[in-house]
Amino acid sequence: MNLATFIKERRKAVHLTQPELAEKAGVGLRFVRELEQGKQTLRLDKVNQVLQLFGYEVGPVLMNRDHES
Repeated sequence: MNLATFIKERRKAVHLTQPELAEKAGVGLRFVRELEQGKQTLRLDKVNQVLQLFGYEVGPVLMNRDHES
């Protein structure tokens, strides 16, 4: 599941419209629409503002380079 699908499903599960989600997260409606459409370049801090409403956040993940192919 990608981020766009995750956000859209979570939003619908708690019965919020895009404008309601934008207001609760403190971001613009355009940002929510772009996020749900899978825009490739989005501000991480704003993505986390939205995700925090659902108890999640995104950030860097450390990888063990010894096991890369």
